[in-house]
Amino acid sequence: MSIIHNKDIGTKQKALAINLDPKIYGSFAEIGAGQDVAANFFKAGASSGTIAKTMSAYDMTVSDAIYGALKVKRYVSESRLMAMLNHEYNLLIERLAEQRGDNTTFFAFSDTVSTLNYHKTNEAHGWMGVRFQLEPNGPFNDVILHVKLLDTDNNLQQQAVGVLGVNLLYACFYYNEVAPAFLLSLMDELSRDRIQIDMIQFEGPNFEKVDNRLMSLHRLNMVSLTPRCLGRMARTNNHQKLYIRNTL
Repeated sequence: MSIIHNKDIGTKQKALAINLDPKIYGSFAEIGAGQDVAANFFKAGASSGTIAKTMSAYDMTVSDAIYGALKVKRYVSESRLMAMLNHEYNLLIERLAEQRGDNTTFFAFSDTVSTLNYHKTNEAHGWMGVRFQLEPNGPFNDVILHVKLLDTDNNLQQQAVGVLGVNLLYACFYYNEVAPAFLLSLMDELSRDRIQIDMIQFEGPNFEKVDNRLMSLHRLNMVSLTPRCLGRMARTNNHQKLYIRNTL
């Protein structure tokens, strides 16, 4: 049976569906303004079935102590996001694989986000990603994205990040075989005047066959990707990477 995008599933329903799935278990690490993703899972109920840990390394020195010092001090960056995913996922496997690895698909969700400051003089944007298994004891996959936050209110931007994070985690587990549904679902309960996704990258063995379907998406303009987007495929270390990047 084909999987289709169900746009009627709201944020709370998605979070609850994940919380009630006995196989899905993982951690949330959020830096800066991205504090609303894990909160949505707590608010949905039954979060103990999904959440092993949540944390926020808001202070830069604390962040460096946990994830390593950056050569270039840009904490809202792809390099910081990847350091977070590496650290948090490795901890999950180290601490929980022996206990429950045979029955669990682990995930590590991370984001690092900057919303508008008080004077509205900064760029509001963020990096967000998930490292996850689709079968117990299986290899991991990564999905990472960069998002521009377009609301003119700090609280609305934080709320949008919370919704996008739930959408991303849900898509990783329930839309991973259908690229159009995956990308469409990222915008559930959001709109193009609120967020703009200008980069998304899929990597891992479970995305080896996603290329043809994803390559057609930018032509259909199905998601709030920036107008002139380029899709391309590269093979590295027997994994597939697909990028949809803004070429402006």
